[in-house]
Amino acid sequence: MIEFRRIFNYVFGLFLITLGVGLSIKSNLGSTPVSSIPYTLNVIWGIEIGVATVIFHTMLVITELILLRRAFKPKHFLQVPVGILFGFFTTISVNLVNLLPDTSNIILIVIMVLVSTFLVALGLFFYVPTNIVPLSVEGITQAIAIVSNQPFTKVKVFFDVSVVVLSFVLCFIFTGVIGGSVGIGTIFSAIFVGITLKYINKVVLHFTGLNADLKKM
Repeated sequence: MIEFRRIFNYVFGLFLITLGVGLSIKSNLGSTPVSSIPYTLNVIWGIEIGVATVIFHTMLVITELILLRRAFKPKHFLQVPVGILFGFFTTISVNLVNLLPDTSNIILIVIMVLVSTFLVALGLFFYVPTNIVPLSVEGITQAIAIVSNQPFTKVKVFFDVSVVVLSFVLCFIFTGVIGGSVGIGTIFSAIFVGITLKYINKVVLHFTGLNADLKKM
C-alpha cells in the first residue's frame, strides 16, 4: 500500500507539473523554466511540445553520461522513460489547457500564471519526496554539482538561469522576436515556485502533522 502511494504521488506530481507548464504556455507570458527549451524548439521549428520535451530530457541524460563517465550508473538511464512519460503528460496537459478560450484579459492571464506556479509547486510537493527516479533536469544538475564540486542548490540556480537565457537567445536568433518562449511568467515561476512549495509544505504540516522531505533529490 505504501509503495502504491509512492508511485501514485510520483506520477500525479509529474502530471501536475505538466499542467502548470500547459497553463504557463497558454498565458503567452513564457513557459516555466523546466520547459523553456522544449517550448523554444516548438516556437522555432514547430516540434510538438511533448516530443520536444522527450528530446530535451534525452539530451540531458546523454550529457550526464559524458560528464559522469564511470560514475554514471545504469539506473540513471531510467530518466529516459521518465522523460518520455513527462513528454506524454505535457502533450496531454497542453491539449487540455487549449480547450480554454484564448483571452487578452490581463486579469485572466495573471490568474493563469498564478495557477501555473501553484500547480508546478504542488506537483513538486508530491513528486520530490517519493525519491523514485528524478527528472533529467535534476539528474544533470546533480551531475554538474558532482564534477564541479559545488552545492546542488547553487548549481540548480545556475542551470535554471542558463536554460532560460539560452531559450531567450535562441528565440531571438531564429525568430527575431525578443522574448518568444521566455517572458515575465518564466521569471515569476523561477522566483515563486520554490516559495510556494515551502508554504504548501507548511500548510500540510499544520493540518496533518506530515512534513514532506523535500531534500531527497
